[in-house]
Amino acid sequence: MKRLILAVAAAAAVTTSSFAVAHGNVTPQGVDTTGLPVLGDKWRDENPYKDNKLALKIGSSAYNQNCARCHGLEAVSGGIAPDLRMLDRDCVGMRNETKKQACYKEIDRYFLTSIRGGKVRNGAVYMPPFEGVFNQEAMWAIKTYLETRRVTN
Repeated sequence: MKRLILAVAAAAAVTTSSFAVAHGNVTPQGVDTTGLPVLGDKWRDENPYKDNKLALKIGSSAYNQNCARCHGLEAVSGGIAPDLRMLDRDCVGMRNETKKQACYKEIDRYFLTSIRGGKVRNGAVYMPPFEGVFNQEAMWAIKTYLETRRVTN
């Protein structure tokens, strides 16, 4: 009986330890932003790449390499981290166009603050900071991709 318990415990340890590396290498991958307009050192308040096809392509690749592990493929969260299709859901249904655009701008600022500084609560890192890893162009390219994944209802 003792051997059976030890065998079950060993099997459980091996099985659960494999989940710890299930996401593979979580080191952020570099993002090649060649071809995008250079934004310089001054951080923008809103996405300068809206409707930019190259930014969408770069953002899609960057998202899948760096964000999908937690936020889900195609930004559909599996529950580990927020569903980024819902990032600006409060803005979508606004009827007043001026208020809607102001809402989107506010969400852009929130997104940039979050990606630059990461998310830490009570000393626990929920999302690492990406400032210094990604340049501003890469961050806004990812936001451009997320805007195409937006839930509209």
